[in-house]
Amino acid sequence: MITGTQIRSARAALGWNITRLSNETQVSERTIIRMEAADGVPKSTAANIKIIRLTLEAAGIEFIGAPDDRPGIRFNPKQSQK
Repeated sequence: MITGTQIRSARAALGWNITRLSNETQVSERTIIRMEAADGVPKSTAANIKIIRLTLEAAGIEFIGAPDDRPGIRFNPKQSQK
C-alpha cells in the first residue's frame, strides 16, 4: 500500500502534474486529487492504487517504508523505463 503523500511526492519528483499522471494511468484527475489529499492510505479501489503505484515505479520511483512506519520515496532516474 502507498499513501497520498507518497503519490504526491512521487509525482513531484518526476515533475509530473496531475494531468500527466491521469493520462499515464487512466485514473481521473478528481480521483488522484482525492487520493493525494488522503491522510495515510487513500480510500480508493485496489485497481486504482495498483495502477498508480506500478506507473510511478516504472518511471523510476521506489516506495519505501510502510504506510504506518515512515513512508517515503526514492527516485532513481536510471531505473526509469519511460
